[in-house]
Amino acid sequence: MAKGNLYIVTAPSGAGKTTLVKALLAADPLIQLSVSFTTRAPREGEVNGRDYHFVERTEFERMINNGEFLEHAEVYGNYYGTSQTWINSVIESGSDILLEIDWQGAQQVRRLFREAIGIFVLPPSLDVLEQRLRGRGKDSDEVIARRMKVAREEMSHVDEADFVIVNEHIDEAVRDIIAVVRAERLRLVAQSARHTALISALKG
Repeated sequence: MAKGNLYIVTAPSGAGKTTLVKALLAADPLIQLSVSFTTRAPREGEVNGRDYHFVERTEFERMINNGEFLEHAEVYGNYYGTSQTWINSVIESGSDILLEIDWQGAQQVRRLFREAIGIFVLPPSLDVLEQRLRGRGKDSDEVIARRMKVAREEMSHVDEADFVIVNEHIDEAVRDIIAVVRAERLRLVAQSARHTALISALKG
C-alpha cells in the first residue's frame, strides 16, 4: 500500500488559504484536514473533534513531555499542537493529510517529517492583500498595518515551500492546489506501490 502524503499549507492572512483548503477538501475525499489540539476554551459553535481537540493545559503538557506533537506553539497564553501519532497512523493507512499552519510551524514539521510537501499561497500584490484585509470590515487601521507587517515577514519564507500558488483568481487557484495533490499521487514510487502487480506484468 502506498503511504499518504502530508501537505503543509501556509499563507499570510488575507491570501485566501482557508477558501482554497475548503475547496480542496470538498473536491477530494482522500485528503483529511488535521485537527489541532488546543488548551483554549471552545468558542460558540465550535465542536470538539471537528474544529479542535480541546484539552486541559496539564494534558497538553503531558503530551509535550511524551513527544506526541509533530509541532506545537503557545499563542496568547494558549497551546496549539498537531498530533504526531494521529498523523503517522493516517499516512500509514494511505490517506493524505493537510495542515494549515504558519511558517514557524511548517519549519517544525519539516524537521521531523522531511517528506512533507509545502504549499505557499500568495496574494497577487501587497495592495490586493491590504484591500482584502480592509474588505473584512473588522479591523482598525492600526490592526491592518500590524497585519501587513506580519504578512511581509511570513511571505519572506516563501522559498521554503515546494509549490507556490498566487491567488489572483480563486477558481484558478483552486485548480492549482488540486493539481498539486493529484500530481504527487502520480509519482513513480506511489504508483509502483499501488499497482505493483500491474506494473510488473506490463514490464514483462
